[in-house]
Amino acid sequence: MRAGVEQPSLADRERYAMGRPIPADEAPRPVDTVLSAYHQLLARFGPQHWWPARTPFEVIVGALLMQQTAWRNVVKAIRNLRRAGLLSPRGIAAASIPDLRRHVRVAGLYHSKPRRLKRFCTRLMEFDGDLDAFFARPPEVVRDDLLDQEGVGPETADSILLYASETPTFLVDAYTVRIARRLGWLDTDDYDTVKRWFEARVPRDLALFREYHALLVHHAVAICRPVPRCGECPLNEMCAYYRKRRP
Repeated sequence: MRAGVEQPSLADRERYAMGRPIPADEAPRPVDTVLSAYHQLLARFGPQHWWPARTPFEVIVGALLMQQTAWRNVVKAIRNLRRAGLLSPRGIAAASIPDLRRHVRVAGLYHSKPRRLKRFCTRLMEFDGDLDAFFARPPEVVRDDLLDQEGVGPETADSILLYASETPTFLVDAYTVRIARRLGWLDTDDYDTVKRWFEARVPRDLALFREYHALLVHHAVAICRPVPRCGECPLNEMCAYYRKRRP
């Protein structure tokens, strides 16, 4: 804590995230509970080392290709692009759509994904393909720019900000929503509401945001599945779903 700088109170952090007010009905759980869940998941599963990519640009490519497919297919598509010598903003921007389609077809949506990938990289070439220059702008400007790109919604934009740059922004996906609903923390699927809720309760730290998201994904895949394995869950003591259904 820096001397002479007044830190926001817990109540203020509860009411505000990203400069916007959070209604009282979005605040059913204290900060300590949300952090306790993080520590219990970390103790159970260990560090996740996510996002698995060699470079920030690979993170971007992976985020753009990830929609409606399994990660293993994204890995294959990225490997194909690398072997073809196309895995760079310049390489993809200069490639033809049929050529890109041949390499990323395994990731599905092979009519739209190559086009989106090429257009995104064409935008990066306006910064000479320099990701540092692209991300050097204020985070809200970068996020708006990302959202302006074809096929990039809030989840993809925040994936890129969180894992390809050093921007601490809480990433929400269907797994986050499922777990938060079952725990009784939230009763909404709205992306921005869930994002604000977590950002009001989790310290704004890049490594923490990255690890928390990855742990939630692991938990949802391994235990908090569509048909949950409650008997194996480390969060039962705080889980509304479990309390209602246990014998």
